[in-house]
This record gives sequence, structure tokens and C-alpha cells, in this order.
Amino acid sequence: MVKQLDYHALQRIFSRFREAEAEPKGELHHSNAFTLVVAVALSAQSTDIGVNKATKRLFELADTPEKMLALGEEAVIEHIKTIGLYRNKAKNVIKLSRILVESYGGQVPSSRAALQSLPGVGRKTANVVLNMWFGQPSQAVDTHILRLGNRSGIAVGRDETAVERAIEDNVPAEYQLHAHHWLILHGRYICTARKPKCAICPIRDDCLYEEKTE
Repeated sequence: MVKQLDYHALQRIFSRFREAEAEPKGELHHSNAFTLVVAVALSAQSTDIGVNKATKRLFELADTPEKMLALGEEAVIEHIKTIGLYRNKAKNVIKLSRILVESYGGQVPSSRAALQSLPGVGRKTANVVLNMWFGQPSQAVDTHILRLGNRSGIAVGRDETAVERAIEDNVPAEYQLHAHHWLILHGRYICTARKPKCAICPIRDDCLYEEKTE
């Protein structure tokens, strides 16, 4: 396993990320905390582009849990049937909408535990919502970050939870708020799984990956 990069290397890496894009944004379309929760929950095993296409009309019709309940499960299925696991995801959307109405007054809660109690909402989804909507420095680790973290030495760990902890423990505090977005975007577009674009990588000189491409 690649060793964990030290503080000074991480300072250089994240300063370059910030220079390139000071305010990185998630790519899932949403208008409020509720549509963000739904969009992230739907994105499991699906692409952001696919989810955005599926939710465009859905969110025009139902941007609150009350409206989603009124729309009903079958209608939700019709809107999201182009994405993977759509039947189970539609069921979870209706269930979480009902819980939000009955237990939280129609509002999305702002704690990880409360978010994870919602059907279809795991730790990663909860961390995305905490970060993007509530401004918390939570780290949502996906397959891109898991790969990039271990390949480069930025955040080393055997699984998503370990990599999440490595980011929290090692990345300097001033970069924590946007860390997972910088890493996701870098993993998605530069440090790709099969053929990383090492020749144009802005952190190449600090990266510990031995099989760099030209």
C-alpha cells in the first residue's frame, strides 16, 4: 500500500486544487435540501448526468416531501426509470418523504445520524448533504476518492470509512470544506481508473503513484 503523504505535500496539493477552482461545486442538480437528499440517494450506482436527466421534470413537480408524497410511488418510478435500481429507489424516496413530513416537519435534518436514519441514505449521502447544504467539512468518499486517495497517497485506507478518516486527520483544516469535491472532480476527470491523465495532472510531482502515464 502507498504511504500517506505528509503535511507539506498535502498543503501543496490542495493549494493547487484551490488555485485551479476556489469554489468547487457538486454536479447533481438541486434547488433545496430535500431535492439534494433525493438526488444524492438516486445517484448510487448511477451517473450524475443520468440522475440530472431523470430528476429535471420530477423536481419541477415535487420539490418538497409533501409534493413527493402527493405525486406517489408509481409516478416517481416513471420519472426515474432510466436510472439503475429505480423501483427500490422510488420506494425509498416515498418512504423518506413520509418520515420527513411526520418526524421533521417537512424539513431535512442537519445531523448525520438523523440523515442516515432515512431510507436509502447512507453515510456518503449524509456527508454530501451536510457539506453542500449545511456547510460542514464532512467528507463524502466515493469510488473516485477511494481510488485516488490510495493511488496518490493523499488519503490512504482500506475502505471508504478509513479514507474518510484519513482526509479528516491529514488534510489541513483550511481545505477541509471543499476537500471531497476537489478529490471527486480530480478522480473523475484526471486520475481516472483505467488511464489516468498524469501528463496534465497538477499534482503529479507530489503523487506517489509509480505507474504514471505520459
